[in-house]
Amino acid sequence: MQTTQEPRVVNIYTESNPNPNSLKFVANFMLMPEGISRDFPNAESTGEAPLAKALFEQFDYVTGVFYMSNFITVTKKDETEWYEVKAQIQQFIKDFLTQGKDILTEEIKDNIDKELTGDDAEAKIKGVLEEYIKPAVEMDGGAIKLSSYKDGVVTVTLQGSCSGCPSSTITLKNGIENLLKRMVPEVKEVVAEEG
Repeated sequence: MQTTQEPRVVNIYTESNPNPNSLKFVANFMLMPEGISRDFPNAESTGEAPLAKALFEQFDYVTGVFYMSNFITVTKKDETEWYEVKAQIQQFIKDFLTQGKDILTEEIKDNIDKELTGDDAEAKIKGVLEEYIKPAVEMDGGAIKLSSYKDGVVTVTLQGSCSGCPSSTITLKNGIENLLKRMVPEVKEVVAEEG
């Protein structure tokens, strides 16, 4: 007796975030392993990301795609309104996932801790980022990664909806920097680099 595999039941809902040009498309299952994300700021960066590539090709107003956990954040051009295009993108992502296609063709080998030295201040910074800051940033459809820590300066990379968000500088200085200074006295400043 031959069995045919049932197509996956896919539900997608959307969540807004502080960046008016980004929208989070949330699936009812995990799309990426815990703590792993991929940022595609342009079509050229989508070599091993069939869904991101298809979004750039299908919709000329897409300016960025970001994968993490159970969501895909799509960033659009200023002049395009979400009410005009949200349903199209939502259906496109749902159809892609329902067909069981892979969103990534690369083998994921990320080691999140590989570049960190692990000195006391850096370990504390990483702990604060993991426990307090990353969950909030992820809820807004983005990601934050510790790039470096040197001489009291913490450099982070902002991705997804956080990259280019009008309120990201305020969040960085008023939220992240203040929290890190309070919890890790060695921190003097937090700066961001583009992901």
